[in-house]
Amino acid sequence: MLAFDTECHLFIPGCGFEAPGLHSFVFEPLFTIGGFNFNKPMLLALLSTVVVVWFFWAAFGRAKVVPGKLQMVAEAGYDFVRRGLVYDALGKKEGEKYVPFMVSLFFFVWIMNLWSIIPVAQFPVTSVIAFPAGLALMVWVLWMFLTFKKHGFVGGLKNITGYDKSLGAVLPLLMIIELFSNVLIRPFTHAVRLFANMFAGHMLIVMFTIASFYLANGFGFVYAGASFVMTIVMTAFELFIQAVQAYVFVLLACNYVQGALAEHH
Repeated sequence: MLAFDTECHLFIPGCGFEAPGLHSFVFEPLFTIGGFNFNKPMLLALLSTVVVVWFFWAAFGRAKVVPGKLQMVAEAGYDFVRRGLVYDALGKKEGEKYVPFMVSLFFFVWIMNLWSIIPVAQFPVTSVIAFPAGLALMVWVLWMFLTFKKHGFVGGLKNITGYDKSLGAVLPLLMIIELFSNVLIRPFTHAVRLFANMFAGHMLIVMFTIASFYLANGFGFVYAGASFVMTIVMTAFELFIQAVQAYVFVLLACNYVQGALAEHH
């Protein structure tokens, strides 16, 4: 829930605008087990897992030749990720084995994003850096594993350092840059791209929502109406961004896998 004083409005003495900030992303523990604090983002992440598993279990648990509505929706989503992301990056033959992982990753990220506009929840899980970082780390580990499995230890090092003897004297510098980029920068940017977009989007929605309540007093109702319209507009725009960010996150994951499996020249 959005935490702000709904009784505090413009023109009321002693009532200032309570701007959202980092405190909007900090939650008190819902409960503690063995010293482990379980908070709202963790609960929403767990619910995201349940939603994704339930959806595909319900859709494909008793799949029919002539699909029902739920199965049709699930097949469309599955096929979108399979053909539009995995096959395009890896090809049909090589990519098929990675389809389940990429489909799960796409819908998991998307659902975690969607909580931002769900009443009561009203918070995108991926705006907490730990969650995108964990997913990016998972993709990075897969990428590294496939790189060394495909090319061996020496070939894997050449792959991640961009080794090319034709570069001559600049080769050592290039290898250091490539190693730093692939080992540290790539997983960092993979996580931050998702985190930053969802963080900023949630901050804007919270800002306009609080402003709508704060301005709703006297002549301020005119500005409150404009702020409320912006809340609706930003929420609709956020719906689009949530899907795009899930798409981009998985697209990059597919590209990393493709890079790991590509022949080094």
